[in-house]
Amino acid sequence: MQFGIALGSNLGDRAVNIQRGVELLLSRVPGIQLTGSARVYETQPVDCAPGTQAFLNTVIEIAADCTPQELHGHLKAIEQALGRPEQRERNSPRTLDLDLLYADDVVSDDPVLTLPHPRMHLRRFVLEPLADIRPDLVLPGQRVPVAELLADLMKA
Repeated sequence: MQFGIALGSNLGDRAVNIQRGVELLLSRVPGIQLTGSARVYETQPVDCAPGTQAFLNTVIEIAADCTPQELHGHLKAIEQALGRPEQRERNSPRTLDLDLLYADDVVSDDPVLTLPHPRMHLRRFVLEPLADIRPDLVLPGQRVPVAELLADLMKA
């Protein structure tokens, strides 16, 4: 199954946090393959407290023989291993944020894991790196490819 994962960090050594998150993911998930990796973008915080440090954001795509729920569990464990508390204030600063964006064409409204990510089409910090690696991807529930979603968002 192909998965898209967004990575973001705005605490500590942001670049090292992202690199370490990818390394941990590749070492944790059996049979995983990194199939795409976008460049890293520095972005301003969205919906965060005033004075919040800028983020580094990127997107990777992997192939793995696991369910979206299993992968989600790995992502949460990696966040915690890198210092992100399980209980936290929404949009608080973080050493590493890992969001599962999509899992092939799976659509899920599960309260723990909604797929595709419900707000990714509204977030430049997700669409821009995703367009680096999958500009022609049409996400479930969308009618246009990622590159067009990004272009429309940048016009607004």
